[in-house]
Amino acid sequence: MGGCVIAVSRSATHTLSKPNQERIRLVTGLGVEGDAHQGETVRHRSRVARDPSQPNLRQVHLMHAELHDELQAAGFLVSAGEMGENVTTRGIALLQLPTGARLRLGGAAVVEITGLRNPCAQLERIQTGLMAATLARDARGDLVRMAGVMGVVVAGGEVAPGDPIRVELPPGPHRALAPV
Repeated sequence: MGGCVIAVSRSATHTLSKPNQERIRLVTGLGVEGDAHQGETVRHRSRVARDPSQPNLRQVHLMHAELHDELQAAGFLVSAGEMGENVTTRGIALLQLPTGARLRLGGAAVVEITGLRNPCAQLERIQTGLMAATLARDARGDLVRMAGVMGVVVAGGEVAPGDPIRVELPPGPHRALAPV
């Protein structure tokens, strides 16, 4: 399975949207160099308030460009990095990956998927209805979160638009992604 990087983004401050960059550097065990969410322990403000010693399972946020396409077709004005992702992908079914899948980004970087991003109310600041548009129900009525996946950096390196992505699945049995 393979795809490619469409855009890379980071923000040194806790802003929802992250400006696109020519390249980003992933740092082993920490996340995106220069991003507000970089660190071994949690950096998301609500999680820090609850327990600042929790491991940071949300070092890198990846989102599939196919979601942007769907949202744009539904009338939303969204672009890469605007919904807080660090890496925008194309050609990878991110939401279908199991926990522990590894994404090789470019020549050296590897991100291990830890879980789903839980869409938050901040998406409403971008456009009214956006949060609801990133949620759905499956045939059983279970909530489906579509706002991308989170991961940790297991091998550092530079990542840039156009870089290939290779998926490595963990040994089975596979565990479905859950919110982290």
